[in-house]
Amino acid sequence: MHVAETGDGPPLLMLHGIPQHWWAWRKTIPDLARHHRVICPDLRGFGWTDAPRDGYDRDHFVADVVALLDALDFDRVCLVGYDLGGLVGYKVCIAHPDRIERFVSIAAPHPYPEFHARMLLSLWRVWPMFAIATPRLGPWLLRSGRQRLPRWLMESDTTDLGVWTARDLEIFVERLRDPARARAASAVYREFVLAETNRGMAREYHNSRLSTPTLSLYGAVLYTTHNSSSEHPEILSGYENYADDFTLQHVPDSGYYIPEEQPEVVVASIQKFLGAQPHD
Repeated sequence: MHVAETGDGPPLLMLHGIPQHWWAWRKTIPDLARHHRVICPDLRGFGWTDAPRDGYDRDHFVADVVALLDALDFDRVCLVGYDLGGLVGYKVCIAHPDRIERFVSIAAPHPYPEFHARMLLSLWRVWPMFAIATPRLGPWLLRSGRQRLPRWLMESDTTDLGVWTARDLEIFVERLRDPARARAASAVYREFVLAETNRGMAREYHNSRLSTPTLSLYGAVLYTTHNSSSEHPEILSGYENYADDFTLQHVPDSGYYIPEEQPEVVVASIQKFLGAQPHD
């Protein structure tokens, strides 16, 4: 497992999303490192971490995170998870609540969603997820055609295309030219992301409890039934009876890639939630 780290202080573990790697945190690392020892691993199959042929399901990702904590000799850390990293983070909190002190989820659904028929109207927007999850087709889409699909995924889900430089996009997509990493990304969608969607629909996590204090940051969502900016979209509800300490926070003027678009807000929200103080 490849790990980028810097800073000094209480450990802060940060898990990236798809189709990125640790570089997703580049805009937030410097300020967070003033208060924490910031640890940014590349998850299995991404960045510069090994990309085995299998092991892209929930249990392997959770085991990888716990093994990393053990290898770094951390009994307990604060955790930030973004997109895929957020999905992994929720599962770590549920399976190993003793290892996570506080959790910040960014652009990731919680494990207790309430599904409504209106959601079916928005399914067409997530067609790339199903395409990438398809064996052979998914890896080909991630590697071919000047890699238009992964570039489009990042550009289409931001409110301001100016947040991406050509170099940023290239740093992310060039790792997917490796056939093993393209297969890994496809397997993640198939074996983890879609599997978690099915578990949510089946209410599999309703017999579990999220005891870790959690802050969930979100930008634009697929749809909203509320007109008031002071209310949270209906799609984000459902956690109320299953989480001990859960806070939703909307990040204005942001799409899906919140750390890219609003890094100052992300840093301020994390520091406030963790109660960060300057480390001498």
